[in-house]
Amino acid sequence: MTCAACVRRVERALTRVDGVTSATVSFATERATVTFDPARTNETSLARAVADAGYEVIRPAAPSDDAVVQLEIVGMTCAACVRRVENALKKVEGVRDASVNLPFHRATVTIDPDVTTPDALVQAVSRAGYGVASPPTSETPSATRAEQREKVDEEERRALVRDLVIAAVITLPLLVLGMSHGAIPGADGPIGRAIQLALASIVVLGPGRRFFRLAWIAAKHRTSDMNTLVALGTGAAFVYSAIAVIAPQLFPHAEHGMIPHVYFEAAGAIITFVLLGKVLESRAKKRLADAVRGLVALQPKTARRVMGDREEDVAVERLGRGDLVLVRPGERIPTDGEVVRGTSAVDESMLTGESMPVDKTVGARVFGGTMNQSGSLTFRVGRTGKDTALARIVEAVEQAQGSKAPIARLADVISSWFVPVVLVIATITFIAWALIDPTQDGIATAIERFVAVLVIACPCALGLATPAAVAVGTGRGAELGVLVKGGAALESASRIDTVLLDKTGTLTAGKPELTDVIAIDGDERALLSLVASVEKESEHPIARAIVDGALARGALTITADGFASMAGYGIEARVGGRAVRVGTSAWLAQAGIDTESLERAADDLAARGRTPSFVAVDGMLAGMIAVADRATDEARITVAVLKRLGIDVAMVTGDRERTARAVAADLGIERVIAEVRPEDKASVVASERARGRVVAMVGDGVNDAPALAGADVGVAIGSGTDIAIAAADVALLQGGIAKLPTALRLSRQTLRNIRQNLFWAFIYNLIGIPIAAGLLYPFTGWLLSPVLASAAMSLSSVSVLLNALRLRSFDASSRA
Repeated sequence: MTCAACVRRVERALTRVDGVTSATVSFATERATVTFDPARTNETSLARAVADAGYEVIRPAAPSDDAVVQLEIVGMTCAACVRRVENALKKVEGVRDASVNLPFHRATVTIDPDVTTPDALVQAVSRAGYGVASPPTSETPSATRAEQREKVDEEERRALVRDLVIAAVITLPLLVLGMSHGAIPGADGPIGRAIQLALASIVVLGPGRRFFRLAWIAAKHRTSDMNTLVALGTGAAFVYSAIAVIAPQLFPHAEHGMIPHVYFEAAGAIITFVLLGKVLESRAKKRLADAVRGLVALQPKTARRVMGDREEDVAVERLGRGDLVLVRPGERIPTDGEVVRGTSAVDESMLTGESMPVDKTVGARVFGGTMNQSGSLTFRVGRTGKDTALARIVEAVEQAQGSKAPIARLADVISSWFVPVVLVIATITFIAWALIDPTQDGIATAIERFVAVLVIACPCALGLATPAAVAVGTGRGAELGVLVKGGAALESASRIDTVLLDKTGTLTAGKPELTDVIAIDGDERALLSLVASVEKESEHPIARAIVDGALARGALTITADGFASMAGYGIEARVGGRAVRVGTSAWLAQAGIDTESLERAADDLAARGRTPSFVAVDGMLAGMIAVADRATDEARITVAVLKRLGIDVAMVTGDRERTARAVAADLGIERVIAEVRPEDKASVVASERARGRVVAMVGDGVNDAPALAGADVGVAIGSGTDIAIAAADVALLQGGIAKLPTALRLSRQTLRNIRQNLFWAFIYNLIGIPIAAGLLYPFTGWLLSPVLASAAMSLSSVSVLLNALRLRSFDASSRA
């Protein structure tokens, strides 16, 4: 479906099916909801009717909605692991989609709950050779999942540090003995070699056991990964050296007294350096999740529940809808609700990014995790658990960090054949060096080159390049009040060249206000007092705006009598014995009142986007007032910033052409598409995309939903709670349109960071592998030892993570 006409066509096709009582089609979600008599028709008949109308049904029989399950995966180490887990999950019947995030060790799986279960997913992961850290459920709050993941990650970090300490302590004397080259008496003798064998055995079979175990699991599944390379490299060096010590007679020229080389120090150093890289990597990954963990930590663990005349401290989880909770100054609000007693100012910056506190009085909404500042508040609980504003934001950020940007497909494709190619290169390297020099020294060199190629070619940096940047970018966005729904949205937002802006509520405040007052006798306050006294009897939004504006300008109101309203024309009443009429010139003319003297001023106000109303007192023209939904200062600044970023800006609105152009001129927008119905805004978006433009549609996320869904990037303007997450790719929290440049700059910066990560990951391997293989030796004499290769491999992954973490310092005023 591409427009509202498609919706109507599908609805007609469905309602014509025998047995259908109603059919409603949503353009935004591309879903049809049909009520029918199962004795007379079925889902297949409905799907056939849709197909006959010229459309396609992706899932003709779907009795239940999809569920999203998140699994904490244990044992993944590189991009090949990610691919293996994803493939295993996607093979499970009922799985719609599966995406695995390496930095967070998390799999996000969309399933049909009528076909499969979380337990089936766990079994699939286990068959692939990996584990699941905690029982998965789509109902588990994000805060709980974050705590579970942090606990698992902390256990893994402790295990890595323990293994690193053991490996480093034992490898140090091993390096001293192995690289002494005769400087230490007896180091190259039988006793020295036996000591080296014992020390290397502890390292390889102790801390190094994890690499061999994971490599064996990969081999059982007829695949290979980073552990395969490390295990083969260290295994080859260790086994060769062990045989040289235990059975040296098996080597050529041994009968002539030549002692074969040993590489125990290389095997130990490789494992130590790889573990060091893993420890640094795990610490960097911990920082990747700081945005989510920081938000989760903002929610207090306990709340002060009010029960009649007494108070009790209870766990936040025990709060229920309708409970009364007391929050004193300096305390954080435990959950969402509505104030029933007290006044205070609340710091909501953790939700909205706005630094100014928000005044709260009776009837105001408060949100969990925000800081109560000046006074005591008692509020009634409205939402708890995963339904709170904080939980929803954590959920959105988690899902975004777990998603992939399209640019990641390049890394996925390369990593799928990377390890097998490296194995082939390493084998060719060994054969070539062995053929060049078939002596004992030549064979030793061939083994050394074989090990160096295997070790330096680890694809970890490649697998971390994209998800690390996406995780940091989306986390930083949440801190700045911008929610981005994942890597694909980030990448699309970075390429935006056209922004279509809705007017009301996006560029304007969304409510009318008094803008102009013209009094023929010059006494504006007296005129406003009469007008406000009449308007306060009306419930119309414009009437309320006039009253508020009049009071703000010092007018006083008195009780009006004989109030009457003529819809579309105006209102009248008696105020202090005087007849006051406020409305259109045509309505005043019916009472014989001449408005000619103010007609030109009225035209001028209308041209500037105002709505003028004439005022008559006791049958004589007394003046004129005007109201308008004025453009905000933030909108004016935002439009200017977007232009500086090289983005084409246009206004799309349902307002009259004249009014829309007046507001656009005030904002500096040249292109205006006016008098567009909400359902037709999607067609405007489609036409822009047809011109080859990359389009962002910015609206309130409700009546603009079709346009938001149809744009390359849909941007919803909303508060920190009512965010149109379903319709939009990006949600701007409180701060409104002013956050849009921040979102676009951040996306550009994130994509630049991803490209940098991929570039260095590729270049590292392109340069490192030929040097490790000895390809440059005939020309430069350069050879890379396995020890240095392992150090370089570990540092490559850490460098990618550190580069991604630079996004944590992104500033909202940064240029991009």
